[in-house]
Amino acid sequence: IIQSAGIKSTDPFHAVQTSIEMLKEAGFEEMDEASADVQPGGLYYYTRNKSTLVAFAVGKQYRPGAGFKIIGGHTDSPNLKVKPRSKRSAKSAKSIQVGVECYGGGLWHTWFDRDLSLSGRVFCRKQDGSIEQRLIKIDRAVLRIPNLAIHLQTAEERKAFKINKEDHLSPILAMSAQKALTGKDTEKDDESDNGEKAENGDSDKNDGWTEHQEPLLLQLLASELDIPIQDIVDFELNLFDLQTASLGGVHSEFVHSARLDNLASCYLAVQALIDCVGQEDYLNQDRDISMIILYDHEEVGSSSAIGAAGPVTKEAVKRISAVMNAKEGTVAPYDLYEATIRKSFILSSDQAHALHPNYASKHEKNHQPQMNGGMVIKRNSNQRYATNGVTGVLIREIAHRASLPPVQEFIVRQDCGCGSTIGPLLSTATGIRAIDMGCPQLSMHSIRETMGVCDLTNGLNLFKAFFVHFRAVDDSLEQ
Repeated sequence: IIQSAGIKSTDPFHAVQTSIEMLKEAGFEEMDEASADVQPGGLYYYTRNKSTLVAFAVGKQYRPGAGFKIIGGHTDSPNLKVKPRSKRSAKSAKSIQVGVECYGGGLWHTWFDRDLSLSGRVFCRKQDGSIEQRLIKIDRAVLRIPNLAIHLQTAEERKAFKINKEDHLSPILAMSAQKALTGKDTEKDDESDNGEKAENGDSDKNDGWTEHQEPLLLQLLASELDIPIQDIVDFELNLFDLQTASLGGVHSEFVHSARLDNLASCYLAVQALIDCVGQEDYLNQDRDISMIILYDHEEVGSSSAIGAAGPVTKEAVKRISAVMNAKEGTVAPYDLYEATIRKSFILSSDQAHALHPNYASKHEKNHQPQMNGGMVIKRNSNQRYATNGVTGVLIREIAHRASLPPVQEFIVRQDCGCGSTIGPLLSTATGIRAIDMGCPQLSMHSIRETMGVCDLTNGLNLFKAFFVHFRAVDDSLEQ
C-alpha cells in the first residue's frame, strides 16, 4: 500500500496504471471493448479515459444468467489541479505562480507549507501529426503554497485560518529574477531567445492555447518528457505532496499517507482479485464473474461518463453477460440479463470515519469505529448509503464463514450531516444490490491521512472472502 498509494499513484491516471501493472503480472490481458472476446476462465481488464478501470475473471462453471460479484472503489482524491490556462503571474511579477483550482472537498489548510510537485498526463504531438498521451510524475519539489507569517496577521485572522481559495492557494513555481543563483537574467534571456526565434521565422506560438500557459511550466514538462515545447498540445495536471507514505505509532500500527481515501480500497480490491484467481481451483469452481471497478470523479459527485453514476457498470455487466449468454438460444437475452442483475452484488468500498479521540462528541456514541478494529459497514436510513438489512446480513455472514473479525458499524449523529459515496448511485443506475463499507481512518480529505495497518489485512481478507463465499451465502439467504 505504501508503494501503491503513497509513491506511485499520485493521480487517477497513475493509480490505474499501477493497477494495470499488478494485473498484467498476474496474467490479466487487456480486452478490446469492441470485440469483447470473453471465455470461461479468462482474466481481462480495460479502462475508460485511463482513469477508470474494469477488471474481471470469468469462472469456468459460469452458466447463462449467472451473477457478477463486484467490488467498487474510486481512483480520485481531493487535490489541486492546474487550470486550463495555467499562466497566473503578470509579466512584471517577481514570483511566478501557477493557476490552480480545487477539486473535491479538501481540507485545504493542510496544503500550505508542503513540498508539492506535479503529476498527470500530457498530450503530445508526434512527428506524424498524431497525438499521444504520456504520463508524467515529477519527483522533486517544484511548487509551494506558503503560509502568511503570524506577524502579518491580525488578531482576528489568528483565531481562525480562513482561506480564499482563489487568492490564497496559488502555488509559487519560481522567482522571475534568477541572477543571484545563475548569473543570468531570465527576462533578458527570454527576450534574446525570442529575438533569435523571430529572426529565424520561428516566433512564439499564438494558437489560442500556448500563449495562456506559464512558460516555465511548459519548459518543465518538456524537459521531463524530453520533447520540444511545441509538441505539447495540452495537459491534465494534479498537485501532490512529495512526502511518501510511512508507518507510525510506537508499534508501527498506523499508515500515514496521502490519498488513503480511496486508494487503500483500490489497492485491496486489485490484490484480492489477483489473490483469488491465483488460488488453486478458484476459477475451476467459480460459477460467477468476479469483477472490480475503480471509478473516477467520486469526489465531485460521480456524474460523468467515467463516474459511478455513469454507464460504466451497466455497460460492463450487459456487454460481458451478453457475450457469455450467447450460447443460450432458448431464453431471450433480456430475461437472462434480468436474471444476472438479480444474482449480482456490489460491495462499494470507500474509507470510513474512525473515532477521533479529540473530537469524540462528533461521533454517535454507539457507532464509533476504531482503527485496526476491522472493516466498517456504513448505514443511513435516508439512503445516503446503499446498505440495507439484507446486504448488511450478507456481508456479516461472509465474514463469519471466513472466520474474520466482526465488521464494525457506522452511522452519523442525527444533528450532523451525512456524506455519501458510490453505493446508492450504482444501485440506482443498475438495479444491483449493494452495500457501502470501508476501512476506518482519520483525517479524511487531508493532504495526509491515517489508517490502521491491521485494517489493510482485514480489508484484503474480507474482499477475498466476498469473492469466495458470496454465491453460497446468497443462495442460503431468503430473498
